[in-house]
Parts: sequence; C-alpha cells; structure tokens
Amino acid sequence: METNNKTVNATITGTGMYLPEKVLDNKYFEQIVDTSDEWIMTRTGIKERRMLEEGGTSVLATNAVNDLLKNTNTNPEEIDVIIVCTITPDYSFPSTSCLVQNNIGAKNAWAFDLSAACSGFLFGLQTGASLVKSGHKKVVVVGADKMSDIVDYTDRNTCVLFGDAGAAVMLEPTEDLEYGIHDSILKSDGSGKDYLIRKAGGSALPTSVETLEQRLGFVHQEGKTVYKYAVSGMAGVALEIVERNKLTGDDIAHLVPHQANIRIIEATAKRVGIPMERVMLNIQNYGNTTAATIPLCLAEANKAGKLKKGEKLVLAAFGGGFTWGSILLTWS
Repeated sequence: METNNKTVNATITGTGMYLPEKVLDNKYFEQIVDTSDEWIMTRTGIKERRMLEEGGTSVLATNAVNDLLKNTNTNPEEIDVIIVCTITPDYSFPSTSCLVQNNIGAKNAWAFDLSAACSGFLFGLQTGASLVKSGHKKVVVVGADKMSDIVDYTDRNTCVLFGDAGAAVMLEPTEDLEYGIHDSILKSDGSGKDYLIRKAGGSALPTSVETLEQRLGFVHQEGKTVYKYAVSGMAGVALEIVERNKLTGDDIAHLVPHQANIRIIEATAKRVGIPMERVMLNIQNYGNTTAATIPLCLAEANKAGKLKKGEKLVLAAFGGGFTWGSILLTWS
C-alpha cells in the first residue's frame, strides 16, 4: 500500500499501560476456594493479579491511552483511529472505544471495538497496521479487559487465572521498511466455542433469573482441552511465522507470548528455539489479562529500556473462539 505515493510500513512508536491498585495474591484464593499457592504456581505460574474496584473496561483503556499520550508527547486531537480490543466492554453499545475517544478528547478520531478474546490485541494490531498503510497517521491500539466482572469466584479452576489491566500502543507510518510490522498469521476456528465461552449475556442467551442462578454469565473453560489446543496453536503459528520469513530462534530478540499459562509459554519458546531468558514474562504478577497481556509486556519492557532499535520480536497468542496468531516485527 502507499501513502502520498510512498510505500510505508506501520511501526510501534510508543506504549502505555495501566494497572489497578488492588492486588489479589494466591493467599486470597486460599481463603475463598479449595486451592493453595503451591497448586496455583505449579500449574499456572501466577502469583498475583490486579482487580479494578470501580468502573468498567473504559477506565483501564482510558488510563492506558493517557499514559501512551504522555510517553509519546501526543496531542489527542492528532489521533486518527482508536481500536479497543476487549471481550468485557462497558456496554453492548456504545463501544468502549467511543468512551475512550470522548474521555481523552480525541475529537478527530473514529473508534471501534474488536473482539477476539486473548488474541484480540494481535488482531487489532494487524488491523491498525493496515489502516496506517492506507493513509492514517496515528492509530492507537488498546488491549483492555476487566475479567473480574465475568470470573466465577466460586470456581477454583478459573478464578485464579485472570486479572484486570489495560495497555496500548501507537502505530505510525515509516518509510524505512526494515522496521515495523513485517508479517502476520492470524487464525480462527469456531468449532472450539464450547470449550472456552461465556454462555449467557449475549443475544443467544440473554441474562435472566435462570442464567444468573445457573451462573452462566461467567467464564466457562474446559482446561485440559483448551491447554491442548493452545500449545499446538500458539507454538505452531509462532514457529510458522519465523520459518516463513527464513529466520531461526537465534534471530529473534524477544518472544512476546500471551500470558495464560507458564507451561504453554515454555512449550512455545521450546518449539521456536528461543531460550526463556529471551521470553517476556509478567504472568506471575498480573495473571491472564486477556487482550492486555501482550501490550502490557511491551509497555513494561519499553519503560525499562529493554527494547532496542532493530530487534526482531515475535508476538503470539491463543484465545477463545478459538482464535490464535503470531506477528513478526522489528522494533524502531
């Protein structure tokens, strides 16, 4: 694609993040369900997670974008597009992205939500990159979810997994094609819907007294089945994007995986041939923040100065839908 008759690529020029103050450690869950710190750590790698006590996902997203604007010294009126990737929108409508657009004063931006569960940020990043290549100058992509609102805190298998967070990136055009987003492989398979689903609360099964009594408005996950598909899907697509671009694990400075389970992350790193010291990890601190995990990793690493110009990164995720995918980029 061309912008002003010049071929451009889309590159990440800034990051932002927001974490709620309230911390839920594993000892908290020992008090409310039959579990233990050792059990949770051994099976998931999670030590703590955050909970937003007041407000909806727009609070997480707005604060993350404000941090991004501060870090990039960007006037909100310069923003062209806002994409909020989430499965926990404040409302069915208006979109959470419109709430964020209004909250930050981005009066010149158009905005929309994107729903692809834990793969949402990757789907949003590729969508944003396409918009940049079509002529948009500043595209904000946000991953944000308030999972605490849809987690059943009586279900020990799921309640320990999820946390609340928001993170965002800025996409802008670059004429130096050595940098930016080079390739993406994104996939979906709706036949997996029953294994990871929120059964009630949508048009197929609206919220009612019956659905509330049966607790159908909470996340339902068949862990063993999802784990099997996640390992195969996330590891497979990460390896595929590396090999398709004639690279090896040695060429990748950082693997940035979705933070769902430490064993899935380790299996993905092993499959691609990347040692764990080059894998971004924050699952121990925040748990699975769904669409926020990958941009949260990027924002933390960027803030700490761990991302260097010219480094190649592979992003990989797997989520409900099923959805999964991988993106190859060079940091600029």
